[in-house]
Amino acid sequence: MTREATGTLLSCRSGIKVIDATLRDGGLVNDFRFSDDFVRALFAANAAAGVDYMELGYKADKDLFDESKFGKWKFCREADIIDVLGNNETEMKLACMADVGRCNFRRDICEKGSSPLDMYRVATYINTIPAAIEMLEYCDKLGYETTVNVMAISKETEKETDLALEMLGHSPAKAIYIVDSYGALYPEEMRVLAAKYMEVGDKYGKQIGIHAHNNQNLAFANTIECVAAGVNYLDATVNGMGRGAGNCALELLLGFLKNPKYKLVHILRFLEEGHMQKLRDGGAVWGYDLPYLLTGIFNRHPSSAIRYIKEKRADIIDFMNELLDQE
Repeated sequence: MTREATGTLLSCRSGIKVIDATLRDGGLVNDFRFSDDFVRALFAANAAAGVDYMELGYKADKDLFDESKFGKWKFCREADIIDVLGNNETEMKLACMADVGRCNFRRDICEKGSSPLDMYRVATYINTIPAAIEMLEYCDKLGYETTVNVMAISKETEKETDLALEMLGHSPAKAIYIVDSYGALYPEEMRVLAAKYMEVGDKYGKQIGIHAHNNQNLAFANTIECVAAGVNYLDATVNGMGRGAGNCALELLLGFLKNPKYKLVHILRFLEEGHMQKLRDGGAVWGYDLPYLLTGIFNRHPSSAIRYIKEKRADIIDFMNELLDQE
C-alpha cells in the first residue's frame, strides 16, 4: 500500500476521510432520542460540509435492549433510515456500528442492495477479535465497506496489541481504528501507537483511523497528532457530543483540515441554529469535567464519572480516592 506524504499544516491529503459520529456516540448521551428534524438537519449540514461518512447509530440486538427505552438510532432499521432520510443522493456515505456481542448480525444485517447503509463499523475489545472478524467477513460478503474499532487500547499490552493487529490485518476491514475509549492517552503515546498501526496498515493494505475521547481535553490534539502521522480515517462529533467527556469536535477538525472540500460554515450554521443547544436544554450532558479528567488520568472506564455527575456529587477528592482504591 503506497501512502501519500503526510505533508504540512498548510497542505491537504486526498486520502483523508472524515466520519461524523454524532448520532452514534452522541446517542449514548440521550438514549438515541434524536428528533427526525434534528437528524435531517445534521445530515444536510454534514453533506454540505463535505463530510465523507455519517454514522447513524448502532445495529443493536432487540433481544438484548428494550426498544421502549431507546430511540430508533439504537437499532438503525432500514425502514427508519429511509423514512427519515429518504434515498441518499449525496456523495456522503452512511455508516452504522455493530458491537460484538450486542448485535444479531446474521438476523438484522441485510444485503447491501436492500440497505441505504454503505459501511459497517465493527466495535470490539481485543479478547473478542475472532468474533469481530466473523462479523467483518459477513458484512463484507453482503457488499458493505467495513472498518473495525479496537476499543480501550490504552488498557492493552504491546504484545496483545501486536497480535490483534496481525489478526485484523488478514480481515476484510478497510480501516483499523485506534480507539482511546478512556481518554487516557497523550499525543506522544498516540504518535507511537499510530506508527505501530501504520506499519500493519502498510503491510496489509489497510487504512488507519482514530476515535478519540476528551477526558483530558486532548481529543482534538490526539486526532491531529494522528493526522500528522498519516492516519486518514478521522472520527468527530458536532460540539464533541459523545459518551461522558465526548469526542473530538467536528468543527475543530474541519477548521484544521486544509482540503477545500471541507466547508466549516455549514457546521457552524447548524450550531448557530441551536440544534445542539436544544439537546442540552433538554437535559443531555456531555463534555470535559473533573470526574472525566480523573478517569482519564487513571485510565478507567468513564462509567463511574458518568454516575458521579448524574448523582450531582461535589466531593471530587473523595471520588479521586475511590478511583485510587481500585488499584
